[in-house]
Amino acid sequence: MAEINNFNTQSKKPIVLLSPLDWGLGHTTRCIPIIHELQYQGCTVIIACNSTQKMLLIREFPQLTYVHLAGYNLKYGKKRWGTMVRIILQIPKILIKINNEKNWLNIFLKSQPVDCIISDNRFGLYTRKIPSIFITHQLNIKTGLGKLTDKLVQWLNYRRINRFSTCWVPDGKGSKTLAGQLSHPLALPAIPVQYIGGLSRLNPCSAITNSVKLLVILSGPEPQRTIFENLLRRQLEQQPGKTILVRGLPGEGDEVQVKNDLIIYNHLPAGLLNNLMCNAELVISRSGYTTVMDLLKLGKKSILVPTPGQAEQEYVATHLLKEQLAYTVPQSQFNLQKALEAAGKFRYKLNAWPMEDYKKAIKGLLEQIK
Repeated sequence: MAEINNFNTQSKKPIVLLSPLDWGLGHTTRCIPIIHELQYQGCTVIIACNSTQKMLLIREFPQLTYVHLAGYNLKYGKKRWGTMVRIILQIPKILIKINNEKNWLNIFLKSQPVDCIISDNRFGLYTRKIPSIFITHQLNIKTGLGKLTDKLVQWLNYRRINRFSTCWVPDGKGSKTLAGQLSHPLALPAIPVQYIGGLSRLNPCSAITNSVKLLVILSGPEPQRTIFENLLRRQLEQQPGKTILVRGLPGEGDEVQVKNDLIIYNHLPAGLLNNLMCNAELVISRSGYTTVMDLLKLGKKSILVPTPGQAEQEYVATHLLKEQLAYTVPQSQFNLQKALEAAGKFRYKLNAWPMEDYKKAIKGLLEQIK
């Protein structure tokens, strides 16, 4: 049941309920620019999320109202196929969570009316009574299990998406695309689909110093986040030049570790991370879509290492390598020195990507509400 507190029921401002998926923190962080714009355009925003997501968002938005909504808490395997098998075995759990979301929303709306719902990949958060927006860049889901399985999953995906009123796709509409076939399938859902451009909480770089030789940003679900961190740390401690590792653990406190030229943070607020990314010669990270959007908005050179078994990340990495937007390497083959040497020879084709189209989408939504 929702923890309801401090709601301004007398406000004439449009009230928006926003909820991101909890598979890693990417869905949460890419909602930050949307929240900022909703506030700028005069909305009262309520965030439905779990405790880990709240710890991240409350640093950016301490004044907002948060209601607890349990996450999916999916488990990943230690190997690529282990992760794929685990995800398949957890499908019943996912369906139960979706049903729980729907029941939670019905109860919540009885005590707190809202004017619209924005759901980032949470299938249960819709109602026919008000505009319900679904955000996803995966219209064409890659399962890693073959084309027939991909088609079946897409059909099931569309059945869920079509229960919303509109689908927002965080990617460009034309040939300039970050997600490739994921966001540009041959056939679209039956509901209106609006391409809102990339979403990034980061600001374009103004002055670039390259004062950081290497910036490593970890993210994603366990145990793969820890496995990749352990693989990296042994090699990073021997790396010459200023190197920074951001572990992607907002709940672990603000302790800073220093080992030789390596500085380790558990987590960084957006402003500081923005500054470090702008001033880093090279960034190593997962190929999670939110991280990709951040990197390309800033026009940064990167080495992307997909989470093993996460077919979406593997596809995005392959797509960006082909487009010469990032150098990529599988985790099973990762060696820091070899990766750095290969990236040094790689011909990047980078330009900073403008990402402002989502503001028009929000304006249109609010006009519809009013």
